[in-house]
This record gives sequence, structure tokens and C-alpha cells, in this order.
Amino acid sequence: MLENALLLGSDGSPIQHEGRIHSNDWDEVQAFCRATYMPYQVRPLDRFSRPKSTMLSARAGRVTASRFSYGTGIHLDKFDPEAGNILVLNTLRGKLNHQCDQEPASTCAGESFVVDCSRTDYWLDADPDHMQFNLTIPHQVMEEVAEKWFGFVPDNSLWTRRVKFGGPNSRWMALLEYVSRTMCADLPLAKDGAMARHLEELVCLDLLQEWAAGAGISLERGARTAAPYYVRQAEEIMSAEAREAPTIGDIAKRIGVSARTLSEGFRRFRGTSPLAFLSARRIEGLRADLEAATSDSTVTQIAAAWGYVNMGALAGNYRKRFGELPSNTLKRMPSPK
Repeated sequence: MLENALLLGSDGSPIQHEGRIHSNDWDEVQAFCRATYMPYQVRPLDRFSRPKSTMLSARAGRVTASRFSYGTGIHLDKFDPEAGNILVLNTLRGKLNHQCDQEPASTCAGESFVVDCSRTDYWLDADPDHMQFNLTIPHQVMEEVAEKWFGFVPDNSLWTRRVKFGGPNSRWMALLEYVSRTMCADLPLAKDGAMARHLEELVCLDLLQEWAAGAGISLERGARTAAPYYVRQAEEIMSAEAREAPTIGDIAKRIGVSARTLSEGFRRFRGTSPLAFLSARRIEGLRADLEAATSDSTVTQIAAAWGYVNMGALAGNYRKRFGELPSNTLKRMPSPK
């Protein structure tokens, strides 16, 4: 399905990419890989071989899609955890062998593999005929999607799992086909545009579900129901009283635990802090009020009702969360009848 990903546009014409898209120079290929994926170590399986690489990439929001091959057999390892990136390796042809939890896993055409290189070590071997349509996703982006859609951030029981998934006729491969076609039709996508944000969230949400299923983790029930009563009680208080912005110390006192215990409970069972949880509920509440505002309302008035006083900081946080400024949300309010 993805034979022409990032090669041909929706009308069948070749896509014009900036820079070199093929290379026989190891340094040039590795410069592309460091920029697209992260720093890591590469070793050709035939020590005297030269690459015959294909190097194409495009972005959808904060997700980087790439069509890539070395054109020779290689071994990769020592991926840099400081880069903070998740790799999703989708094989178009050839074969890859991946470090997995118990024994190596192989992916052939139409199969996928996900690993969070910021949370676990990883190596792979690729045969000379490999061709990939890969995704590079910052770990933080996946955390944001998990918190938004499931109300918590999974802990390392998910992020440290290396999982093979998908298949030639899977929903995931159909999604990648859609993503590829949409990107090719609209290249270059505006970084913060609606379509880029749509593709980013669509990819991350589906990946999160595939990953959790492969790891045997329930996003709907697992970590949330396992959380102790005081974490769930704190979430109820903060969700109900977000506008009043109660202090974490006050919430802990009302529940009957220490602030330190509450913070540790959130870290362990939600992968976040009580303050981050409260901040998310507050900015979501602000957005709801902006969407329901009357024609004579202003962002400043609505924000003030939520206790926001630093409009610059608010605008930055709001845009990071929703991909637009508060004023953009307000402008979409229904016209008065």
C-alpha cells in the first residue's frame, strides 16, 4: 500500500523534495539520520560496503515521516535516549530484525515495530533490500495524547516495551496510507495548521492503542482503576474545582494524605504531577468557555475569570496544548442570530 509514500503526489506526479534524496556517502546519510531520527551508531554488515541510500522526509505537526533505506545491510545500536524520541519502523520491503523483550522479532513488508528510545535500549539489523516508511515521534507528544484521551500518562510498563504490530491488511497500515496520501497532497504542511495537527493526533492515538494492546495494557481500565483512592479523589476535586485552582497542599489535606504522598501517587499511577493535572483541567475549562462565549466577550475577560493574569504565558501554553491561540478559538464562536 505505501509503495509510493513520499515519492508521488496525489496526482501521480513526482514530489519535489529539498536537498539530496539519494546518497552513497556515509557521512551524508548519517547527517540525515541524526536530523530525522536521533544520533545512533551504524555498522555495515559488509564492512567494505557503501550505502545506496534513499532519504526522504516530511512533517505532520511534531511527527516526522520518512522514506528511508541504507541500500546495504546494516546493524544499528546505541540510540541516544537524550533525543527523547519514539521510533515506529514500518517495513515496505526487505526484512528487519529488532531487539525485543524476550527474543529478536522480525518485520517484513507490511509489518511494524515501535520502540521508545528515550526509555529503553534498542538495536536492529536490516538486510540489503530493506525499505522503510518510518515515524519519529517525541515522547512528550505521546504523553499529551494519552493524557488528553485517557486521562492519565502510562508509566514505563508501556514505554519500555518493544512491540511488533500491524500487518499488510491492518488498520494501522491503512492509516499510514491515508497519512501518506494526505501529506503528499498538501506538502508542505503548515507546522501548526489544522491538517498537520489532525494527522499528528490521529497517528499518536492509534499508535498508543496498538502499542498498549501489544503490551497487554488496558488504557481504559488498567492504570486508572489501579490508582489508589486518594489519587482518584484528588482528580475528582481538581476536575470539579478547577476554576478555583485549589492548592495541592489543600487538596492533600482534605483527602487526608501528605502533599508528598499525593505527588508520588500521581507520578506512579498517572505519570504526571497533581499540578500538571490541575493545569490541564483549567486550560480545558478555559477553552470550553471560549467556545461558548458571547459576541461581546474578550479573551482577557474570560481568562481573568479563571484566574489567569499573565496573558503571554497563557497564550504560549494554550497554543502548545491546542495548536492555536485563545483568540483563534474565540473567533470561531457562533454568530448571534
